[in-house]
Amino acid sequence: MLTAATERLPQSNPGFSRMFAPGKLTLGVLFAIESYPGDAPTMKDQIRLARFAESAGFASLGVRDVPLRDPAFGDLGQIYDPFTWLGYVAGQTSSIALFTAAIVLPLRHPLHTAKSAASVDQLSDGRLVLGIASGDRAIEFPAFGVDHANRGALFREQVAYLEAAWGQNFPRISSPYGLLDGADPVPKPVAQRVPLIVTGNSQQSVDWIARKADGWITYPRRLDMQSELIRSWHDTVEMVAPGVFKPFAQPYHIDLVADPDVSPTPIHGGHRLGRSWLMRHLEALERAGANHVLFNLKYGSRPAEAVLEELATHVVPRFPALTDTVTA
Repeated sequence: MLTAATERLPQSNPGFSRMFAPGKLTLGVLFAIESYPGDAPTMKDQIRLARFAESAGFASLGVRDVPLRDPAFGDLGQIYDPFTWLGYVAGQTSSIALFTAAIVLPLRHPLHTAKSAASVDQLSDGRLVLGIASGDRAIEFPAFGVDHANRGALFREQVAYLEAAWGQNFPRISSPYGLLDGADPVPKPVAQRVPLIVTGNSQQSVDWIARKADGWITYPRRLDMQSELIRSWHDTVEMVAPGVFKPFAQPYHIDLVADPDVSPTPIHGGHRLGRSWLMRHLEALERAGANHVLFNLKYGSRPAEAVLEELATHVVPRFPALTDTVTA
């Protein structure tokens, strides 16, 4: 049997504290920080752009976990293994949160996830925030010998496993992944645990997510629908964990055009729009109770550097990271 989870203290994680606070909205940017046709980014100038985002006051750098190239999916993310990439990025930055959005837990042994995540967390001085998911690309599961239909149960098993591996010394864990007995998973995280942010529903109820996770990142919706979902999320958290802050986050594809007054038109996962309309949208999300928005620039019509500079000058100062930034 898995043992009880360790005490939840995500606020002691510097990455969590940079991204999340009640009543505040912060902004992040997702690797690859570029616009690109097809599914494969160039990954050019990523560290330079990441350092610029950090110095400009963005709260996070996000990465996805895309183990295999699926032509039907249409996006490889940052291409590299997320933990290897974040280990590299950690050494090139100093304060910005490192956010996985999200690690596909059922495709990894939980001991590997525990060790990789705690390693990045230690090497970055506690800047890792671990977004986790059950996986949405069925083509990947046979390659790993994992039953796609069982991913929800495996996800729950892994969350409990990570809690025990990080929160106890020499835990005894008997699970479908084997028996851990007499050996200790190392290193441990900088804080008592790495914060866990569930992506989408991951085959779980919102009540389960509110009880077991430290926050929720889910997909963008029409503003009125998203506002109602945010309200419901915070109400659920208050019901199952009174007095505990658990943030709400969302990704957002933007094609930020040069004319600031261009009104929004839909694109996949977001909008083509000018910055004046973007500011209104972000302010509405903040009023609704959203705590973090992670920009994806894949479908942009302008160079990513120009978009980051405009955001840094006109948008980020209104929604800055919650700790002091360090200029690279």
